[in-house]
Amino acid sequence: MASSAQSGGSSGGPAVPTVQRGIVKMVLSGCAIIVRGQPRGGPPPERQINLSNIRAGNLARRAAATQPDGKDTPDEPWAFPAREFLRKKLIGKEVCFTIENKTPQGREYGMIYLGKDTNGENIAESLVAEGLATRREGMRANNPEQNRLAECEEQAKAAKKGMWSEGSGSQTIRDLKYTIENPRHFVDSHHQKPVNAIIEHVRDGSVVRALLLPDYYLVTVMLSGIKCPTFRREADGSETPEPFAAEAKFFTESRLLQRDVQIILESCHNQNILGTILHPNGNITELLLKDGFARCVDWSIAVYTRGAEKLRAAERFAKDRRLRIWRDYVAPTANLDQKDKQFVAKVMQVLNADAIVVKLNSGDYKTIHLSSIRPPRLEGENTQDKNKKLRPLYDIPYMFEAREFLRKKLIGKKVVFLVSSRALWGASCCYSVPCICPGEPPSHSCRLRRQLVISRYKVNVTVDYIRPASPATETVPAFSERTCATVTIGGINIAEALVSKGLATVIRYRQDDDQRSSHYDELLAAEARAIKNGKGLHSKKEVPIHRVADISGDTQKAKQFLPFLQRAGRSEAVVEYVFSGSRLKLYLPKETCLITFLLAGIECPRGARNLPGLVQEGEPFSEEATLFTKELVLQREVEVEVESMDKAGNFIGWLHIDGANLSVLLVEHALSKVHFTAERSSYYKSLLSAEEAAKQKKEKVWAHYEEQPVEEVAPMLEEKERSASYKPVFVTEITDDLHFYVQDVETGTQLEKLMENMRNDIASHPPVEGSYAPRRGEFCIAKFVDGEWYRARVEKVESPAKVHVFYIDYGNREILPSTRLGTLPPAFSTRVLPAQATEYAFAFIQVPQDEDARTDAVDSVVRDIQNTQCLLNVEHLSAGCPHVTLQFADSKGDVGLGLVKEGLVMVEVRKEKQFQKVITEYLNAQESAKSARLNLWRYGDFRADDADEFGYSR
Repeated sequence: MASSAQSGGSSGGPAVPTVQRGIVKMVLSGCAIIVRGQPRGGPPPERQINLSNIRAGNLARRAAATQPDGKDTPDEPWAFPAREFLRKKLIGKEVCFTIENKTPQGREYGMIYLGKDTNGENIAESLVAEGLATRREGMRANNPEQNRLAECEEQAKAAKKGMWSEGSGSQTIRDLKYTIENPRHFVDSHHQKPVNAIIEHVRDGSVVRALLLPDYYLVTVMLSGIKCPTFRREADGSETPEPFAAEAKFFTESRLLQRDVQIILESCHNQNILGTILHPNGNITELLLKDGFARCVDWSIAVYTRGAEKLRAAERFAKDRRLRIWRDYVAPTANLDQKDKQFVAKVMQVLNADAIVVKLNSGDYKTIHLSSIRPPRLEGENTQDKNKKLRPLYDIPYMFEAREFLRKKLIGKKVVFLVSSRALWGASCCYSVPCICPGEPPSHSCRLRRQLVISRYKVNVTVDYIRPASPATETVPAFSERTCATVTIGGINIAEALVSKGLATVIRYRQDDDQRSSHYDELLAAEARAIKNGKGLHSKKEVPIHRVADISGDTQKAKQFLPFLQRAGRSEAVVEYVFSGSRLKLYLPKETCLITFLLAGIECPRGARNLPGLVQEGEPFSEEATLFTKELVLQREVEVEVESMDKAGNFIGWLHIDGANLSVLLVEHALSKVHFTAERSSYYKSLLSAEEAAKQKKEKVWAHYEEQPVEEVAPMLEEKERSASYKPVFVTEITDDLHFYVQDVETGTQLEKLMENMRNDIASHPPVEGSYAPRRGEFCIAKFVDGEWYRARVEKVESPAKVHVFYIDYGNREILPSTRLGTLPPAFSTRVLPAQATEYAFAFIQVPQDEDARTDAVDSVVRDIQNTQCLLNVEHLSAGCPHVTLQFADSKGDVGLGLVKEGLVMVEVRKEKQFQKVITEYLNAQESAKSARLNLWRYGDFRADDADEFGYSR
């Protein structure tokens, strides 16, 4: 049986055609398909099969680019419906076929059946029966197959199907659009909503040609965020595939070619659309990555709307398993143990805007560079005076801001704990008041004395890669090996935060450079936000200029600054560098200057020094002292008191960190000795007390100390005019009218035990939220901001949401909702242990009535005695509360007298004979404050004529 194709001069087919099988890869038209075999070790063979004896309309064709005068050919009527009929029926399905004829040009004609044998649906007959194809002209029905085609055609004509229906069929001709006038507007107009499409061609694994429906735009779509191996076009026109290019193309073809899909249009690149192709069976972008057929690309991953982290995770999956293009992949941290890849460390120093020094749990120090970011840098060659020494921290725009941002985020600040409605930054904890110390368990070892809480924040470090050492070149200096990592604190990526503030930029890498941050996409997104908002380096405003005077070693400038710093009292400073245990470099923000600062009152072991021609070894324990000072104060905010200066222009004075004196701490830890110059200092007693305690331990500098025998001397008892029986107490709260609450140290253990038992009882039988109805005067339990329960008394009930309570063991007040209150269990009532907070007032002083002046006095007392142990003596009783004198536990200095000396309060003159000696001392101190015009007395003695104006009375 001859087909019309046989008239072309080909030899006839075999008497019994061989049945062959394949999978339909593509439908070229209504009468031609491409079938492929099963893949075995690579893309399978394929062949084109043309349907015998029928003809369907030709699809549209675009004019060849090599023919400038050529015109686009439109669809013939019913050509596209015929193609669609076959596409929906055959794509991806298994068919069998027989070859009836083969032309000299190699074109094959035959019969195609749906299924594994010829009993399946005859595709040619189905097309003709639907009126989508006709029998070839001049063909006679002289065999059963042709007879069936003739019958099918007659039935289609009778039913007026397809091309036999009324009309010309112009409605079936597509208005194909090969170009888009404004691709950006076209993409934006779809608002990233899925667009229906048919994949018409696959150029490589990540680039396809798609027909967008229903407007018939024929566009090239590049998959956002990835790139597959491609085919390089050679000079002779041939194509050479890159490794796995053919496999990647087949991967995409076998899943998407001529399938109905949805495309999210995300961006555009010239006439090419960047998008994501969605198929009911999955996302081809992520599948290509997961199977190792593609890699992520930075330039387009930012527009991937389904989350760049999914693409990175899929790529990482393939890398870990070394699939296909990653078969030779070696992870940047492959040689590191897991404990070296991820660890927790304390930040000790910020070296630069992208480098920090951390302390590991082992005690070792390690320099960490933040992955994939670049700190601010000078642009151009002439931006810096050649004769001026470059100070990067102050001379490079935004370098100081970047360093300060990291320092404040990563270097430990003062410890915060709340004891009233006021938020206090303290240096010690009171027993049974929970400490809120970042990264540290609660500690109450400080209940019997002032205790410094050293806090440096802990960070999580994930090593991303190790940059090998590089030698110096003509333009680039040498770099040592650098560990680059992602550093997070509280779930915040520090590098990302830095970039989002515009204080650093993101490094751009070569596409094959895998040594980058594990959160690289987040860094790019943060940089895009900073650019959009014009922050930091991306701002169009004038760059900040820091005019910082370095007066270290400059005697003349130091002499000019000395009187000013002496009069300033305590000044805020930041420790920039630690030379030794007692020698530091400080930055004074208020004065915008750098000074060298020597700790007063101590003799610290000297470290090693380089002298001309030799190296002088350091004294024993000098390194330990330097390390102690570094860990305690380096890059921390401190307070300094300047007393004098040496002949080299170095300032000498006292440094306070979180309220503690660094000189005393060094002596206390046996890392320094008291110097004789400390005798005239107010800290002399504290230093001697710390030294005596260190001597008893016989450690470090006192390891070989032998105590000298001392002759016993009978003490001379001083005759006292008043009863002075001081007892140790702990100050827990200062009120706004300068009253204070204390706890008795002797009963502190009982309170601790009661609180522990009460909380255990509450934990096992928690109160039902909202079940307690508070009433004024009742004792109850209240949940403080730290989440712990404390004993309290209801003072006022405004509403269920506003209940005023008083914490009976600490003296602070708070307004709480009733849901944070509960019934006080009888086992922990005030009968078992009375309320521990007792209210007192200062004796012999008058509190200023002026609000600002009273606030100054209260702030001074809060700073000096809150949450510290003191000594208390009851002087006299009054209607409100007992009036007492209070002494510091270490120096025995009178707190009230100190307020008088500072001119913060006035003396209350009493006539009792036993108080005359102390009243005289208080009045002398008041006269000294008046002479120095301190605080209340800065305008002179106001009590005579100006008493009413200033709110004071005699």
